[in-house]
This record gives sequence, C-alpha cells and structure tokens, in this order.
Amino acid sequence: MLEGQVDTVIGVDTHRDRHAAALLDPNGGVRATLEVPSDQAGHVRLLRLADTQAPGRRVWALEGTGCYGAGLTRFLVGQGEWVVEIDRPTRPRGRNGAKSDVLVAIRAGREALARDHLTSPRQRGHREALRVLHTTRAGIVAAGADARRQLKALIITAPEPLRDRLRGGPGANSSAPAPGWSPPPAIRWSTGPPCRPFA
Repeated sequence: MLEGQVDTVIGVDTHRDRHAAALLDPNGGVRATLEVPSDQAGHVRLLRLADTQAPGRRVWALEGTGCYGAGLTRFLVGQGEWVVEIDRPTRPRGRNGAKSDVLVAIRAGREALARDHLTSPRQRGHREALRVLHTTRAGIVAAGADARRQLKALIITAPEPLRDRLRGGPGANSSAPAPGWSPPPAIRWSTGPPCRPFA
C-alpha cells in the first residue's frame, strides 16, 4: 500500500484529445483538479501542477497506460516520476447520461491508495516493436488470403471461355496467369522481384 510512502497521489483519466487529473492527499481528499490537452504541452502543464501543488513524494495513477495514456506515461517516466497503472472501469454516468472525467480521475487516485499491490506500466521499447511486427505480418497474411479467395471467386464467375482456360491451371491456385492466356492491354502483371515473406 501507499500509506506512509507518498504525500500525494495524482489520478489521471486519459483520453484521445484530453486528460483529466486530480491531486489527492494520502486520505483521498482532493487538493486540485486540471484538464489538459493530450499533447506535449498538456503533459508539461500536468507536471508543472504537480511540482507546484505536490512537491513532495508523489505517485501518478494512470488509466490506459497502453492506449491513450501511453504518451503521458512515457513523458512522466522520462522525467523520473513514479507511475502506476489503474484498470479502466465501466464508465459511471451522470443524471443527464454524461460522465465526469475529473470524477474518474479521483476514483483512479483513490483506487491506488486502497490497493495492496500496484502495477507498473509495461515497458514498451522492444516489446512494442515486436508487437507491431507481429500485427503487421498478421495483416499481410490475412490480406494475401483474401486476395486469393477473391481471385478464385472471379475465376468461378468468369465468362465460360475464359473460365475454361483458367480452370485447373496455375491461375486457379495462385496469382499467376494461366499458360497461353494474354491479359487485355489494360492489365499489367508485375514482373519485379518477388517480395520476401516474413520469417
């Protein structure tokens, strides 16, 4: 638990365009709140507020450290700040159907105070690069499979003379044209070097 370890907890509700923050004392009382744009200037304003209102021991309790809060997380960690990750809950709604981002930020800070074990944000670096590589490869493989299915469907529904020439030939199982078949002038088959597949 954070009891006796910090003087201030800063809860942050992160979003695509704006972040809402709430500074809490060790008992969960609200000292200050602030909403800022989710850009570098907004990050600097949040840190400046913390330096002014909470110069002692502090911890940042962020929601969405791997999504909308990723940029703020990197910024704070780079500044030597202590950051913990808080799960994003089902959003509470007000009487008019709207929610208060500041109230969610307060909830994030109080949840950090109440937890016995705190979670640090995942390190992004090489792990994030590997995730992007795998995601990109999966997209390419899926796109290739879709293209082959579409080609087979076109062969099946092609006019009879053309279908007879393509049926059973290489064109039925690959993207290469069938032997002896000349595409119309508007079609040009790529003759460049083949792409090297991912390992």
